Amino acid sequence: MDVNITEEQQVEQIKAWWKENGKAVVLGAVIGLGGLWGWRYYQGEIQAAKEQASEAYTQVITSLETNPETSVALVQGFITEHEDSQYSVLAALQLAKSLVEQEKLDAAAEQLNWVITHTQDEAILPIAQTRLARVHAQMTQYDTALAELDKVTAESWQAKVAELRGDILLEKGETLAAREAYVQSQQLGASPALQIKLDDLAQ
Repeated sequence: MDVNITEEQQVEQIKAWWKENGKAVVLGAVIGLGGLWGWRYYQGEIQAAKEQASEAYTQVITSLETNPETSVALVQGFITEHEDSQYSVLAALQLAKSLVEQEKLDAAAEQLNWVITHTQDEAILPIAQTRLARVHAQMTQYDTALAELDKVTAESWQAKVAELRGDILLEKGETLAAREAYVQSQQLGASPALQIKLDDLAQ
């Protein structure tokens, strides 16, 4: 703006600018405020949904622990309703554990397979994979169990996987291979109970 023009001229220039650009400014402000409000509303809805899912998860798991046989359908309904939530994965894990305790191994395996295909969580995936291997071993499906263990890639799980592989091979009757798996587990940092297993094989 020219410093030599009068105050009255400055006012006239401001009026002219506002007449030309005022609508755009107001519209931009409205859109900006609307977007901010919409974002906050969206975030609030997400948080509310998470809280509702958390509360519902607690309720169905409590029911499962109290009445395992009659709560299977209830938990399954929760899993279906919250399929895109991590709570559904946790619920399926708990349901699989309960089904194993009820000796419903096929149904437990189904739940664990569902978990494996619905999570990328590096903390949960190896839990589901090793539990599924144990379930297959309980069903004497040893080769399937061993194949499931091969899918566990998490470095921190390799000692546990090697020990479990040894357990399964021992159940299968392959004593020498079981010992080799136990030795591998020992080299990777095994559980305290592993030496007992090795001593038993040496007898």
